[in-house]
Order: sequence, then structure tokens, then C-alpha cells
Amino acid sequence: MTEDIEDLKAQVRSLAAQLKGLLSPPAEAAEAAPEAVEEGAAETEEESWQFPPFILLLEQPAYDEELRALAEWVEGVLVPGYLAEPSADTRWCHLWTEHSVAIARLHALWLAWQELTDPATCGYSGPSTWHRDHYDPCMRELRQPGGPFAGCTKGEHQVGHRQPSLVPSAWSHA
Repeated sequence: MTEDIEDLKAQVRSLAAQLKGLLSPPAEAAEAAPEAVEEGAAETEEESWQFPPFILLLEQPAYDEELRALAEWVEGVLVPGYLAEPSADTRWCHLWTEHSVAIARLHALWLAWQELTDPATCGYSGPSTWHRDHYDPCMRELRQPGGPFAGCTKGEHQVGHRQPSLVPSAWSHA
């Protein structure tokens, strides 16, 4: 057992040295132009960091593409897996894409789902966190009797009751 521990320590030291080598710039480049190396590293880091923008801030055609992807997730995962039959207390509108509030909340829910169902980014407790912190509050807001689907029933769909008279320009697609 002592040999195993020593082997593990050696492996950790080796991996730490490799990591340090990967994170440190080569000595010649650092001596030649330390500012350039730092600026280049910052630019590379910014370029490699991609984040999904909030859907209501997207321009056409990116908005339509994101809405199409969101609709696939809502109709393929959320509705069949989570949403029970609508009732007076738990409303759902099959034309949810016509409700800007629903689009905004469901997009935020989907972004959180993408992050929190990947064990590489959140470990194995991510789905539990997603349910507690994202799904439950989102569904309470969307499906409550006074929520964005308040005027919608199985036979009737209403959007006009939720539309403000003046819409900020960034929200104009909704």
C-alpha cells in the first residue's frame, strides 16, 4: 500500500509539472515581449470563451435559429417529460412561442439545463440544482393562474393581454 501511495504522489507531481508547463508561456517569448504575451493570452481566452446570449437580445436570423432550438427542447424534452395536463391552476399554452415572457423564461431554463445536466461542468448534483433553482420557480411563474398563459385555455389562445404598449428596442422581436 505504501508503494501505491508513493506512485500516486509521483503521478500527481508529474501532472502538476505538466500543467504548470502548459499554463506558463515559453521563457523566450516571455522575455521578448511580456506585454504581448499577456495581451495575446487575454485575446485567446476571450475568443475561446463562448456563451449563449439571451434570446431576446438576438438579432434576426440568430433569434429564429435560437427559438427553433429552444422549441425542439421544449417540445421534445420539457413538455413530454415534465408537463402534466393543463388545468385552471397549472396552465400551459401550446402556442407558447407567441408569449414573449414564456420565451424569455423558457430560454433561461434551457440554458441552465444545458449547463446543469453536464457532469463535466457541474458534477452529479447538477440536475437536482436545476430542478430546485430553475425548473420549479420557472414553472410556478409560467403556469400560475396570473402568469403569461392566464388568458389561454384549451380552446382559446390570448396574447394581447400581456403585451406592453412600448417595447424596448432590444426586445422588439418578441
